[in-house]
Amino acid sequence: MSSPTPPRRSDATRAAILHAARERFALDGYDRATIRAIARDARIDPSMVMRYYGSKEGLFTAAVTVDLRLPEVAALPRDGVGAALVRHFLSLWEKDDVLTAVLRAGALSTAGAERTRGIFRDQLLPVARRICPDPEQAPTRAALVASQLLGLALTRYVLRIPSAVELSEGEVVAWLGPTVQRYLTAPSP
Repeated sequence: MSSPTPPRRSDATRAAILHAARERFALDGYDRATIRAIARDARIDPSMVMRYYGSKEGLFTAAVTVDLRLPEVAALPRDGVGAALVRHFLSLWEKDDVLTAVLRAGALSTAGAERTRGIFRDQLLPVARRICPDPEQAPTRAALVASQLLGLALTRYVLRIPSAVELSEGEVVAWLGPTVQRYLTAPSP
């Protein structure tokens, strides 16, 4: 019987880099985060970051793998999907600084914008396809839903506009849930 292979030092280094990158991107945003600062936080030489990830964009892509863990809409009442999505996104934003980093990077850089588009395209668009009355409108409807969810995140978690921050979860769901629901299920205007 062979003993398990001990973790390689490179695995620990990669993990330290990714942890430091997630924190630095969340704190500073994509543009202000530097390879040097991330390396310093990970207690390694900056050349190691470049060795493993090639570039800041490569590091950002690796560090901000985001699974939105969207609820299965088939298990929800059709008229409750909007409220469920808003509640779910609030829960994610409250718990995960990586989403704040993605939003900041999406607003400030081409790489961040592409990463944000990819997350919403790959994860929110399938939800819209399953629920909207006209599958050809799913991309437009998903984009409208994203506009509400990202707008909320921007005002509440990035800009921290007091009246947005002060809203309770119930108030946010009451205000945005019907709008998201309409975007997903209402007849085309």
